[in-house]
Amino acid sequence: MIASHPKRNRLRGRGKGHSVDPVAQAAVLDAISGLPCRPDQLIEYLHRLQDRFGHVAAAHVVALADVLGLAPTEVYEVATFYHHFDVVREGERPPPPLTIRVCDSLSCEVFGADALVQALEGGLGQGVRVQRVSCVGRCDEAPVAVVGQHPVGHATLDSVSNCIEAGTTEPSVPADWIRYKKYCDAGGYTLARRCSEDGGLGDSIIQALESAGLRGLGGAGFPTGRKWRILQQQSAPRLLVVNIDEGEPGTFKDRYYLERDPHRLLEGVLVAAQVIGIDTCYLYVRDEYPGVMAILEAAIAELIAGFEYALPQLHLRRGAGAYICGEESALIESIEGKRGMPRLRPPYLAEVGLFGRPTLEHNCETLYWVREIIERGADWFCGEGRRGRQGLRSFSVSGRVNKPGLHLAPAGISVRELIDEYCGGMLEGHRLYAYFPGGVSGGILPARLADEPLDFDTLAEHGCFIGSAAVIILSDQDRVRSAALNALRFFSRESCGQCTPCRVGCQRVTRLMQAERWNVELLEELATVMEEASICGLGQAAPNPIRCTIRYFPQEVGGK
Repeated sequence: MIASHPKRNRLRGRGKGHSVDPVAQAAVLDAISGLPCRPDQLIEYLHRLQDRFGHVAAAHVVALADVLGLAPTEVYEVATFYHHFDVVREGERPPPPLTIRVCDSLSCEVFGADALVQALEGGLGQGVRVQRVSCVGRCDEAPVAVVGQHPVGHATLDSVSNCIEAGTTEPSVPADWIRYKKYCDAGGYTLARRCSEDGGLGDSIIQALESAGLRGLGGAGFPTGRKWRILQQQSAPRLLVVNIDEGEPGTFKDRYYLERDPHRLLEGVLVAAQVIGIDTCYLYVRDEYPGVMAILEAAIAELIAGFEYALPQLHLRRGAGAYICGEESALIESIEGKRGMPRLRPPYLAEVGLFGRPTLEHNCETLYWVREIIERGADWFCGEGRRGRQGLRSFSVSGRVNKPGLHLAPAGISVRELIDEYCGGMLEGHRLYAYFPGGVSGGILPARLADEPLDFDTLAEHGCFIGSAAVIILSDQDRVRSAALNALRFFSRESCGQCTPCRVGCQRVTRLMQAERWNVELLEELATVMEEASICGLGQAAPNPIRCTIRYFPQEVGGK
């Protein structure tokens, strides 16, 4: 049972702040029962309140602060930072019982998100709220609406209405994901067992990852083997964090893999923990993926019940709707129960990370490949690739193609080959006009550069990067300036607000981009300040769509 934090007694009697409502405090204690009483659990406490009451009331904020021994402002600033908490101030009405979230990021906008929002707002009855939200990770099914927690792909007013009438608001959890026994029957956890039995395997495993050239697949591309060696040199205890907060518009690869084969990720986690010497691991899942959360909970329970060797502690943490938490240090802050604001570096996470400990942070897909590379050999992985590139890439493809979806293809493939060989060509009546090679952060390229190799470091001369390999295809029926404006609206919405160049810069350029003729000189001046002075990659990459539009599509922007 959770009791009030002892610090609260020191906070009383000062004659300041709000008094604690006993009814609200009882409700808070009941909602968070069974969880440890620690400030790092704050976001999960808020989830419990949101799940139970449909909002977080002002009285809940005060009572929760009392329980944790925090000032109410500390709880309030965390609750209001994340999109998925509805904080209701005194005198305000709670939101309606049901919320319909409609993604209005680029792929969904291309396929009619604006019209869908208008139809839902005019066609749904009382007790329903329609919200525009950032990418929900189902870009291949655009446009997407989420009814409660239930995603509706290729959504229409009729399909959403049918969902509401049927009471279908729970997460969508695929029934055919690979269970522990089936995974083991196919050789799964053999590598993890070998690591448990032979502590000397670590160096050969790291060598194999280095020889394969495996790099971080969340976007940054840091060499995996090198990262593991750096962590080995740090003092214990060391921690592992798995980043499953893929919020980059156009990206859905982690969801795809985890909905099908979650134990492959968990085996990568076990191997990394054994090799580096880690006894506590955190898996941070974006709140837009409740189905993935349910699968991982079940898979971890299966692993604990079935694996005969000692396991590291495995903690699942859910985000709360904040793109910035995909940035590694912002994610660390979120796990610690704070606002997801990026840290200034140095020190780096490998030295001072989660809870001040040396921390290995990896994207989900990076660890997903560990077993395959070790079992099949570095030469196998290196043998894949085109145009001198090595390895495989998981491309999340959306937009104007016949077969959007997750496509595993050789590194160095061109977008033209990707469309023709994997995506069934362009939609009928559409001709390739432009593409985003790495989500909305990765810039925009014209069709004349459709034969460039897609891989790390290959697109820098064109002002772009592959990032998370989220490829969004635009046709001659789309306007690049509109796509760029969508991207900057996204960045403006998702900026954490910590640094002025990003916070003010995103707002300012978004207004300038709505003019009929762009002020190119002023936009470039702002882009330079954002790129050079922003704390993290959000502000630094936000100018990419602007610059690419000016550089490759001048006919669309005019300019002074």
